[in-house]
Amino acid sequence: MSENIRIASSRLSAEISPFGAELRALRDGQGRDLLWDGDPAWWTGRAPILFPVIGVLNGGVYRIDGVAHPMPKHGFARHSDFAVAALAADMVALRLTDSEATRAVWPFAFTLDLIYTIAAATLTMEAVVTNADARPMPASFGYHPALRWPLPYDGSRAAHRIRFAEAEPDPVRRIDGEGLLRPDRLPTPIVGDTLALDDSLFVDDALILDSVRSRRLHFGAPGVEGLDVTFDDLPTLALWTKPGAPYLCIEPWQGIADPQAYAGDIVDKPGIVTIAPGESRRFTMTIALSAPEPA
Repeated sequence: MSENIRIASSRLSAEISPFGAELRALRDGQGRDLLWDGDPAWWTGRAPILFPVIGVLNGGVYRIDGVAHPMPKHGFARHSDFAVAALAADMVALRLTDSEATRAVWPFAFTLDLIYTIAAATLTMEAVVTNADARPMPASFGYHPALRWPLPYDGSRAAHRIRFAEAEPDPVRRIDGEGLLRPDRLPTPIVGDTLALDDSLFVDDALILDSVRSRRLHFGAPGVEGLDVTFDDLPTLALWTKPGAPYLCIEPWQGIADPQAYAGDIVDKPGIVTIAPGESRRFTMTIALSAPEPA
């Protein structure tokens, strides 16, 4: 596996692997871990990159012009070697281009650039998907970072919460036992702008906000330091852990798992964007150290 690349400021440091362009470590200026360490007792992932699909496909295939193509859960980017396109003390740019291996499952020419930058107390993760093909390219993209729960400050796990930038009254979605999107919408557990975190929220897997109004949230316990997360370019948010695990995944997505029994063309799938030949789409997420929120 490729050696991790470290970038840093005086207040934050990150390690990124060229394999999957995955964030592998995130630490504050005192060296305290903010990102999950991939302990296989719970989950070996840390912050996989989801492209060109999100979640599970019905029957493990997607369709273009009526032809079925196999594709693994969350796509192939997370299992691909990226090239280092640029590197500095506070920035690394990684690039994946189409190859014989990718074209075997995704018949498009493309580039996927992941640019990680640290400025002061903020990590910015920027993805640029470029269609290098002669025809329009459908795609989804998502981030999947697992943050420590509890964070390494003084707040207890039970005190941790998510405070959204806006009230979030809309119903939420769930997936079924096969990982496919259920048709029903359920009452939100968010009260106003606040979600009190509890393992019971995740007994039925991820909590999916497919009509999230906020593009910014705060994660942590009141009265102590926490993290601010933004996701301006991504319209869906999933929250996930395995009940009892010491991490919480905060996952902004452009896209979603296949609805149950979905058999249509991928271009018609909910959440898919279509990128014109020669055009690009940009998806950005930031994680920043935050001052304590009031108790």
